[in-house]
Amino acid sequence: MVKNASIDGEWTVVLPSKRRQGRRKPKPKIQEEEEEEKPWKSDDLEIDPQRQARVKLKMENSIKKVESSKFYTTFLEQLKCPEVSDQFRLVLGTETQLQMVMYGIGSIESYESPRFQLSIAILMKREFDWVGNIEVFDPVLSATESSVLESFGCTVLSVNEQARREALKPTLFFMPHCEANLYNNLLQANWRMDRLSRIALFGNSFQMYEEQVTLDPEVIRATKRVIAARRITSEFAIETVSDDYFPAFHDSSWHFFSSCLDSELPLLVSEGL
Repeated sequence: MVKNASIDGEWTVVLPSKRRQGRRKPKPKIQEEEEEEKPWKSDDLEIDPQRQARVKLKMENSIKKVESSKFYTTFLEQLKCPEVSDQFRLVLGTETQLQMVMYGIGSIESYESPRFQLSIAILMKREFDWVGNIEVFDPVLSATESSVLESFGCTVLSVNEQARREALKPTLFFMPHCEANLYNNLLQANWRMDRLSRIALFGNSFQMYEEQVTLDPEVIRATKRVIAARRITSEFAIETVSDDYFPAFHDSSWHFFSSCLDSELPLLVSEGL
């Protein structure tokens, strides 16, 4: 089965679930039909000023912790190395900035891992002038959490795109530990080289999906484009460095897409992928 690493080294299927907690323990439930994109509102519609202050303080502390960590130093070193920075330049093309889209961030009020993930995104924007506006969506976000995100310069999306955003301009999709179907949706929405070449993707390792896949029909449906995209993907695994950052970033990689044979993608589509 397509699997995702846990603390004890075991692997389990990463497929859709309605709510993800901070450690995002994967659930084997498969959502047969994806919901259509539609306006979304949290059930928690009131902004609580006291909660807002507490969540903002948690985020500020998280950013400080990440910024001073060996993990972040190593993370930056990888982004600045020519092998990876050249990939970002190719994605940018003639543009000056990549917009960043974060799907599935989770509850920044309740869990540390989502705060670490958001901290990395915010720090990237502060570090690199080529990182543009940060857009965020997760159905678990409360109005209070959304207000905190906005205070850090993020835009909270009002529509659940199901990760089907078309990359009409250079876009960094930040999706650590999302379900396999969401990566599949993203690839399906952009299954042509002129769009894939505009994407930088941070998320679960495609190589891991390929290595762990079997003939399970449900798993194949959830990952078919992920596996097909491996032949045109340049992947760079990150190092979590310390146990503090393992739950938030284990088995995460940068992914970039390019092909010497543009005819490959139409062929894959025609084969039902």
